[in-house]
Amino acid sequence: MRLCRIDAPGGARLAIGCPEGNGFRVVPIDLVDPSAPHDPLDVLERPDRAELAAKAAELAATRSAETFAENEVAFAPPVHGMSKIVCLALNYRAHAQEGGFTLPDRPVIFLKGPNTLTGHEAEITVPPVTHRIDHEGELAVVVGRRIRNLGAGEDWRGAVAGYSIMNDLTARDLQLADIGARHPWDLSKSIDGYGPIGPWLVSPDEVPDPQDLDLEVRVDGEIRQRSSTGKMIFGVGELLRRLSALMTLERGDVIATGTPDGIGPVPDGGTVEVRIGTLGNLRNRVRFQREEG
Repeated sequence: MRLCRIDAPGGARLAIGCPEGNGFRVVPIDLVDPSAPHDPLDVLERPDRAELAAKAAELAATRSAETFAENEVAFAPPVHGMSKIVCLALNYRAHAQEGGFTLPDRPVIFLKGPNTLTGHEAEITVPPVTHRIDHEGELAVVVGRRIRNLGAGEDWRGAVAGYSIMNDLTARDLQLADIGARHPWDLSKSIDGYGPIGPWLVSPDEVPDPQDLDLEVRVDGEIRQRSSTGKMIFGVGELLRRLSALMTLERGDVIATGTPDGIGPVPDGGTVEVRIGTLGNLRNRVRFQREEG
């Protein structure tokens, strides 16, 4: 199942993505079942979700005015209400090497706030305090249940609600200045809108192996990053085990699993596209805000 949240006058509306040509048709879930929950994780837990998807496909085939082409909706982040967004640094060997860093022997993490989340096709505003914004395409894992001390023998797949795409945008000039001053560099990661995610939340049954997904980032059509999630130093299962040994992972939490080599700046007016396997294509345009006066 492929879910999204779309902006609507009364607030975000949950919808199902149904294959249509080379893309998807967006079918609001309340058309399929008026009693369906509005939280995507609740829907993914329903035993009849396959039936919901089938009914949505039937509605999509009619192309009624109550269903939409992808370019007819404004996408909100597919998840909301999480307690935290855990991000991985240096989780790809080539990325660590391009920065001159020693390969980590444990996950290196930082946190982003929910204020950073924005949706597919949303415009990213770069405030005047920073003059460089870098792209970092990443596989995002959404936690499906509360996890604490996930054991080595436990099935980590049952703890995953779904997968999405995230662009861990970074104010690189602020980050490098803070690193040089030996300050924490959280600010460079925490600017409003610096965490585009989506457009879809894809159920695990559609992602048989999260370590076998092609990852590609383009800026204005130019390939900047091209790799595979199989090149992660710490894969999804190991991340869930290692992180849950130190912190409680709550239902709905997002784990951004790190970016491969090829990071770089996005120009004013530039469009960044992140594609991961069959998860979709996350696209956002960047605009630099000019100082007044």
